[in-house]
Amino acid sequence: MKISEQQFERYRNYLRFLARTQLPTHLRARLDPSDIVQQSMLQAHKAADDFRGDSDAELMAWLRTILAGVVAHAVRDQHRGVRDVFKEHNIQQQLDQSSLFLANALISPLKTPSVVMHQEEVARNVADLVEELPDAQRDAIVLHYWQQLPLKQVAETLGKSPAAVAGLLQRGLATLREKAEEKIVP
Repeated sequence: MKISEQQFERYRNYLRFLARTQLPTHLRARLDPSDIVQQSMLQAHKAADDFRGDSDAELMAWLRTILAGVVAHAVRDQHRGVRDVFKEHNIQQQLDQSSLFLANALISPLKTPSVVMHQEEVARNVADLVEELPDAQRDAIVLHYWQQLPLKQVAETLGKSPAAVAGLLQRGLATLREKAEEKIVP
Protein backbone atom coordinates (compact mmCIF):
# COMPACT_ATOMS: atom_id res chain seq x y z
CA MET A 1 0.00 0.00 0.00
CA LYS A 2 1.41 3.37 -1.01
CA ILE A 3 0.95 5.92 1.78
CA SER A 4 -0.25 9.35 0.68
CA GLU A 5 0.51 12.63 2.39
CA GLN A 6 -3.19 12.94 3.28
CA GLN A 7 -3.08 9.59 5.07
CA PHE A 8 -0.10 10.73 7.14
CA GLU A 9 -1.81 14.00 8.02
CA ARG A 10 -5.06 12.24 8.90
CA TYR A 11 -3.22 10.55 11.80
CA ARG A 12 -1.32 13.60 13.14
CA ASN A 13 -3.82 14.51 15.89
CA TYR A 14 -4.28 10.85 16.77
CA LEU A 15 -0.53 10.45 17.26
CA ARG A 16 -0.29 13.73 19.19
CA PHE A 17 -3.01 12.52 21.52
CA LEU A 18 -1.23 9.20 22.08
CA ALA A 19 2.10 10.98 22.64
CA ARG A 20 0.44 13.27 25.17
CA THR A 21 -0.98 10.29 27.05
CA GLN A 22 2.38 8.52 27.22
CA LEU A 23 4.79 11.30 28.12
CA PRO A 24 5.64 11.13 31.81
CA THR A 25 4.31 14.19 33.61
CA HIS A 26 7.75 15.16 34.93
CA LEU A 27 9.01 15.50 31.34
CA ARG A 28 6.12 17.54 29.95
CA ALA A 29 7.94 20.84 30.40
CA ARG A 30 10.87 19.59 28.30
CA LEU A 31 9.16 17.38 25.71
CA ASP A 32 6.29 18.60 23.58
CA PRO A 33 3.91 16.01 22.08
CA SER A 34 3.93 17.91 18.77
CA ASP A 35 7.71 17.53 18.56
CA ILE A 36 7.40 13.81 19.27
CA VAL A 37 4.80 13.46 16.52
CA GLN A 38 6.88 15.49 14.07
CA GLN A 39 9.87 13.22 14.68
CA SER A 40 7.60 10.17 14.27
CA MET A 41 6.21 11.52 11.01
CA LEU A 42 9.72 12.17 9.69
CA GLN A 43 10.71 8.59 10.48
CA ALA A 44 7.49 7.28 8.91
CA HIS A 45 8.10 9.27 5.73
CA LYS A 46 11.65 7.92 5.50
CA ALA A 47 10.43 4.35 6.01
CA ALA A 48 7.21 4.62 3.96
CA ASP A 49 8.53 2.19 1.33
CA ASP A 50 9.02 -0.41 4.08
CA PHE A 51 5.33 -0.37 5.11
CA ARG A 52 3.77 -3.66 4.01
CA GLY A 53 0.24 -3.27 5.32
CA ASP A 54 -2.96 -3.11 3.31
CA SER A 55 -5.37 -1.32 5.63
CA ASP A 56 -5.77 1.81 7.72
CA ALA A 57 -5.71 -0.33 10.87
CA GLU A 58 -2.29 -1.70 9.88
CA LEU A 59 -1.09 1.82 9.08
CA MET A 60 -2.23 3.03 12.50
CA ALA A 61 -0.44 0.14 14.22
CA TRP A 62 2.74 0.85 12.22
CA LEU A 63 2.59 4.56 13.13
CA ARG A 64 2.01 3.66 16.81
CA THR A 65 5.11 1.46 16.71
CA ILE A 66 7.18 4.31 15.29
CA LEU A 67 5.72 6.70 17.88
CA ALA A 68 6.56 4.25 20.69
CA GLY A 69 10.16 4.15 19.54
CA VAL A 70 10.40 7.95 19.38
CA VAL A 71 8.81 8.34 22.85
CA ALA A 72 11.14 5.70 24.31
CA HIS A 73 14.16 7.38 22.73
CA ALA A 74 13.11 10.83 23.97
CA VAL A 75 12.51 9.55 27.51
CA ARG A 76 15.83 7.71 27.45
CA ASP A 77 17.60 10.88 26.27
CA GLN A 78 16.05 12.84 29.12
CA HIS A 79 17.20 10.29 31.70
CA ARG A 80 20.50 9.35 30.07
CA GLY A 81 20.36 6.09 32.00
CA VAL A 82 20.87 2.51 31.00
CA ARG A 83 18.63 1.35 28.18
CA ASP A 84 15.64 -0.59 29.44
CA VAL A 85 14.17 -2.75 26.69
CA PHE A 86 11.27 -3.71 28.96
CA LYS A 87 10.36 -0.04 29.41
CA GLU A 88 10.37 0.46 25.62
CA HIS A 89 8.12 -2.57 25.20
CA ASN A 90 5.88 -1.19 27.95
CA ILE A 91 5.54 2.14 26.07
CA GLN A 92 4.36 0.23 22.97
CA GLN A 93 1.83 -1.69 25.08
CA GLN A 94 0.59 1.53 26.69
CA LEU A 95 0.15 3.17 23.28
CA ASP A 96 -1.79 0.16 22.03
CA GLN A 97 -3.94 0.16 25.18
CA SER A 98 -4.59 3.92 24.89
CA SER A 99 -5.59 3.41 21.29
CA LEU A 100 -7.91 0.53 22.21
CA PHE A 101 -9.42 2.53 25.06
CA LEU A 102 -9.96 5.44 22.72
CA ALA A 103 -11.54 3.25 20.07
CA ASN A 104 -13.75 1.38 22.53
CA ALA A 105 -14.92 4.52 24.30
CA LEU A 106 -17.92 4.84 22.01
CA ILE A 107 -18.14 1.47 20.23
CA SER A 108 -19.64 -1.92 21.04
CA PRO A 109 -17.26 -4.87 21.51
CA LEU A 110 -18.23 -6.60 18.21
CA LYS A 111 -15.13 -7.27 16.10
CA THR A 112 -16.26 -7.61 12.49
CA PRO A 113 -13.93 -5.99 9.93
CA SER A 114 -16.33 -3.08 9.43
CA VAL A 115 -16.55 -2.53 13.20
CA VAL A 116 -12.74 -2.55 13.49
CA MET A 117 -12.50 0.03 10.70
CA HIS A 118 -15.18 2.10 12.40
CA GLN A 119 -13.32 1.85 15.73
CA GLU A 120 -10.13 3.13 14.13
CA GLU A 121 -12.04 6.06 12.62
CA VAL A 122 -13.68 6.82 15.97
CA ALA A 123 -10.27 6.70 17.69
CA ARG A 124 -8.92 9.28 15.23
CA ASN A 125 -12.02 11.46 15.63
CA VAL A 126 -11.91 11.35 19.44
CA ALA A 127 -8.21 12.20 19.38
CA ASP A 128 -8.97 15.14 17.08
CA LEU A 129 -11.69 16.34 19.47
CA VAL A 130 -9.44 16.06 22.53
CA GLU A 131 -6.68 17.95 20.72
CA GLU A 132 -9.15 20.78 19.92
CA LEU A 133 -9.91 21.40 23.60
CA PRO A 134 -8.28 24.35 25.37
CA ASP A 135 -4.89 23.32 26.76
CA ALA A 136 -5.93 23.21 30.42
CA GLN A 137 -9.05 21.11 29.75
CA ARG A 138 -7.15 18.77 27.43
CA ASP A 139 -4.31 18.29 29.93
CA ALA A 140 -6.74 17.63 32.78
CA ILE A 141 -8.65 15.04 30.74
CA VAL A 142 -5.50 13.27 29.55
CA LEU A 143 -3.95 13.17 33.01
CA HIS A 144 -7.13 12.04 34.79
CA TYR A 145 -8.76 9.69 32.28
CA TRP A 146 -5.87 8.30 30.25
CA GLN A 147 -3.00 8.45 32.71
CA GLN A 148 -5.46 7.67 35.51
CA LEU A 149 -4.04 10.18 37.97
CA PRO A 150 -6.23 11.05 40.94
CA LEU A 151 -7.81 14.51 40.95
CA LYS A 152 -5.44 15.76 43.65
CA GLN A 153 -2.36 14.73 41.67
CA VAL A 154 -3.75 16.28 38.47
CA ALA A 155 -4.26 19.51 40.43
CA GLU A 156 -0.66 19.42 41.68
CA THR A 157 0.68 18.68 38.20
CA LEU A 158 -1.28 21.53 36.63
CA GLY A 159 -0.68 23.94 39.52
CA LYS A 160 -4.41 24.37 40.17
CA SER A 161 -6.80 23.62 42.97
CA PRO A 162 -8.75 20.33 42.91
CA ALA A 163 -11.95 22.35 42.48
CA ALA A 164 -10.49 24.13 39.44
CA VAL A 165 -9.43 20.80 37.93
CA ALA A 166 -12.90 19.36 38.56
CA GLY A 167 -14.34 22.32 36.65
CA LEU A 168 -11.87 21.79 33.80
CA LEU A 169 -12.84 18.12 33.62
CA GLN A 170 -16.55 18.90 33.68
CA ARG A 171 -16.31 21.58 30.96
CA GLY A 172 -13.95 19.46 28.87
CA LEU A 173 -16.18 16.39 28.98
CA ALA A 174 -19.26 18.49 28.19
CA THR A 175 -17.47 19.96 25.17
CA LEU A 176 -16.31 16.51 24.05
CA ARG A 177 -19.84 15.10 24.33
CA GLU A 178 -21.30 18.01 22.40
CA LYS A 179 -18.71 17.80 19.62
CA ALA A 180 -18.92 14.00 19.53
CA GLU A 181 -22.65 14.19 18.90
CA GLU A 182 -21.96 16.54 15.99
CA LYS A 183 -18.98 14.72 14.44
CA ILE A 184 -18.78 11.09 15.54
CA VAL A 185 -22.14 9.65 16.43
CA PRO A 186 -24.26 9.16 13.27
